[in-house]
Amino acid sequence: MSTVTEASARARAPRRDAAENRSALLEAAVRVLNRDIDGSLETIAAEAGLSRRAVYGHFATRDDLVREVLVRGAARIGASILPIEHADARIEIALYGATLWREVQHASVTAEFAVRGPHQELVGRALEPARAKLRATVRRGVREGVLRRDIRVDPLARLIERTAIDVLTEATHAGLSDRAGHELVMITTLSIAGLDWRDADELVATAPELAFHRAARGAEGEVDA
Repeated sequence: MSTVTEASARARAPRRDAAENRSALLEAAVRVLNRDIDGSLETIAAEAGLSRRAVYGHFATRDDLVREVLVRGAARIGASILPIEHADARIEIALYGATLWREVQHASVTAEFAVRGPHQELVGRALEPARAKLRATVRRGVREGVLRRDIRVDPLARLIERTAIDVLTEATHAGLSDRAGHELVMITTLSIAGLDWRDADELVATAPELAFHRAARGAEGEVDA
């Protein structure tokens, strides 16, 4: 009986190692592509601690690897954004920014491919549910008179999305603390949405739903400075 059990364990081990290597490659690709959107397959393999040959055991081409990174990233972003609900459209937009900050690595690389390269259509389709939700929130805020009315809903939603991504990139490169990045992305997206910077700052400082929680990105080992 023990011989059968040991044989089964040995048979499962390669599959487990393969799954771990695949996961390591995908995580390494996210890190590399955030540093350099044109990062090579060799660089990604080295980041994962694997050989280029090992990569080909999982992905036939760099495009295949990038495609899976983008699909997974967009799905992760959508799963985080779609549940956001609040009666106040301003707070919902701030929560949108805060959620992207929690998913900063996936959000940044996914957004970059959404506006350039051969995967624009793929990323656009994957992000559409989250974008549709943002448009609906903006439309509600405009209708209720709490968001700006001088820009049509669709371009305003795109500006909010693009601004949030730009702030994520700047905050990351500037080495802002988790708390500072969390607050900056909310204040900036609210300002683009039409709030005076003082009103945006006050809302972020006083709304309990927008409070910073250290555990927000704790799984990635981030710490607040």
